[in-house]
This record gives sequence, C-alpha cells and structure tokens, in this order.
Amino acid sequence: MFIEKLKMAIENEYHDYYFYRSMYILTDDPYWQGFIQHIYEDEKSHYEMFQQLYYMLTGAFVQNLNKPEPCFDLKACAKEALKGELDATEMYKEMLLQIPIQQAYAPLFIAMQDEMEHAIRVSTIYNAL
Repeated sequence: MFIEKLKMAIENEYHDYYFYRSMYILTDDPYWQGFIQHIYEDEKSHYEMFQQLYYMLTGAFVQNLNKPEPCFDLKACAKEALKGELDATEMYKEMLLQIPIQQAYAPLFIAMQDEMEHAIRVSTIYNAL
C-alpha cells in the first residue's frame, strides 16, 4: 500500500512541477511569479526526495512519467491546484502513519508541510484574481 501511494506521489509531484511551470508564464506580476516559482521548486524537490525513497524501498526508479497539459487560465488553474495541494496534504498525512522505514519520515513530513503552504499561496492568488 505504501509503495503504491509513494509511486502516485512521485507521479503527482512530477505533474505538479510542470503544471506550475506553465502557470508561471501566465502572469507578469513578480509577486505571483515568486509564489509560483517557490511552489514549483518545492514540487521538484519532493519529486526527487520521493524518487530516492522509492529507490531505497524497491531498487528502481519510477519512470516514463507524463507531463500534464499546460495551464492556460491562471484563475482556473489556481482553483485546480488548490484542490490538488489539499489532496496531497491528506495523502501524505496518511502515508506518515504507514511508513515502512524511518528514512521515509522526513521527506513525507517536509512535503506535507510544503503542500499546506502551497495551498495558502495558491488560495491567495485565486482570491486576488
């Protein structure tokens, strides 16, 4: 169960990295760009941490990941992103209760905290538009 959720988390973080990169170019406001850049850099970090953890547990990396369709409407994408961030927070909370090795704790805790922060940032963008 944990491995399947970890694989899903890797796929989601990969997706989110590219999704936020496409959101970034939809605004020329440096304030919002800073929020979005912070998020996509975190998502890349989560992806890398989770891949490393997956390798520790399975001896392989998750491969052949698909990039998402780019974002075209900032407000619609912020609304979609908010749901994704809150869903990720819940999934990581559940995974924390199932960790099979101690080394899984730090990446999951960091990602869970970051996803809550991302939800605040995305909500702020959405409400300002």
